Amino acid sequence: MYREHFGFRELPFSIAPDPRFLYMGELHREAMAHLVYGMNTDGGFVLLTGDVGTGKTTICRAFLDQIRENTDVAFVLNPRMTAEELLATLCDELGIDYPEGNRSIKVFVDGINTYLLDAFARGRKTLLIIEESQNLVPDVLEQVRLLTNLETNQQKLLKIIMIGQPEMKGVLSRPEMEQLSQRITARYHIGPLSKNEVHAYVSHRLSVAGAKTRLFPASLIGRLHRLSRGVPRLINVICDRALLGAYAEGKDIVDKKTLIRASREVFGEPEIRKETWKKRRRLAVTAMLIFFGTALAIIFSYQPTQLNSKAKEAPSAAVKGTEAGKPDALQWSSLQPVDVSRSMAYRALFKEWNLSYQEESGDACKYAGERGLRCLEGSGSLKALIGLNRPAVLRLLGDDGKDIYGTVRKVEGRNAVVVIGAETRRVDFSEIERRWSGDYRLFWKAPGNYHGNIHPGDAGADLTWLHKLLSFAQGRKPQTQSAFKYNNDMVNKVKTFQLDEGLSPDGIVGPQTIIHLLNKNGTDGPLLKASKEANI
Repeated sequence: MYREHFGFRELPFSIAPDPRFLYMGELHREAMAHLVYGMNTDGGFVLLTGDVGTGKTTICRAFLDQIRENTDVAFVLNPRMTAEELLATLCDELGIDYPEGNRSIKVFVDGINTYLLDAFARGRKTLLIIEESQNLVPDVLEQVRLLTNLETNQQKLLKIIMIGQPEMKGVLSRPEMEQLSQRITARYHIGPLSKNEVHAYVSHRLSVAGAKTRLFPASLIGRLHRLSRGVPRLINVICDRALLGAYAEGKDIVDKKTLIRASREVFGEPEIRKETWKKRRRLAVTAMLIFFGTALAIIFSYQPTQLNSKAKEAPSAAVKGTEAGKPDALQWSSLQPVDVSRSMAYRALFKEWNLSYQEESGDACKYAGERGLRCLEGSGSLKALIGLNRPAVLRLLGDDGKDIYGTVRKVEGRNAVVVIGAETRRVDFSEIERRWSGDYRLFWKAPGNYHGNIHPGDAGADLTWLHKLLSFAQGRKPQTQSAFKYNNDMVNKVKTFQLDEGLSPDGIVGPQTIIHLLNKNGTDGPLLKASKEANI
């Protein structure tokens, strides 16, 4: 195939979880640190979550390469089983004998306990890894918890790593799972890669495979990031297909056309065919009718006092597609030029804060700051954005491959209400994920005493406000004293909160941590969902 054409020693974008190809970005280093921490402490569980294809299994395999010398490892790859089947699988993995046809949980547990005590006496550790743990039913999860009761006076005999998709967090939040949740000593959620990380990721894999030249020009990385949403598995599949396409066309590098074609093949989107002039004319007439109909609807739906003489466009109050009850497509369909989409998106975002905005007002973030708002610009998953629970401007991929911008206003179940151009649409999450680059901007209000990021070791500022937010968020009664400092105790409380919220547990009190704290305490700004519904 293309291996010889590009001079690879091996295929660079295989989706097999090969630790040699693991790119250790910031998120992956944090995940590895949590696994190591959990293995070296006396806790019962480590939880590693992430969306499909973010590299959970690959990180776990790399982690195992570091500890295999003195550790016996048992894998449960398909957790859709009964408690008895789980115990039998653990025995099979560790080579523990049990009577043929045994269904007694006591017989299984006695055999496992004997094995663990003998391994401990020989100075060996035992680790159980459960993949797809979100599929474990409650009684099996309870049996897993009971396995951590096998211990000596000094330490637990069995370490357990549960790997799962984001739904696992919801499973553990159930009241009946409280005992299990409390035994998790380290938990981490892996999000998608940023644009810069995608560049480093692709370069790393090509280098390991033996590439001598840059096969994906830097100008393509932003588009690859948008197409893949920063998910490593999707990056691999798209890049593999793009290299195959370049090879088939006799090219030495991947160009824009080849990358777009590869993504369409990966996602099952047909090639866009050239239309006849007759079809184009008919579509143009239809589009004009839609445009003028929309314009009239906008004019008659607004009260005279709401009209702004400076406003050139305004989002429609009606949500398209609601009559049929079906999600709408997320695309630029008006006859307005695409280059106004950005200013229109920010106009819609400011409107959520009851503020007016025109493009001539200047940079949106500076304009927001002058009105008491802070601007957060980031890149991440849709779940992470919904966790922040603020309306946001998203950078999207249009049908013609150009960037367009939309404003997500509300979240309703699995749908989001998005303003795009002069229309408001209700779209399914999958439609956003298909088109969204992962980049966003949102506005938020900071507490009065917050003046910037707070790092471990910082001193001199009164952090009573932070103590109160943390106390309420973690279900504690705030202490009464004149001032609070960012000491080790408060840092640990912040890290615990960050872990619980799926944030990086760095102990730094920055915008994302503050926003999550405000979500737990109530906020006076616009929300994507009501506070009690914000965590999905």
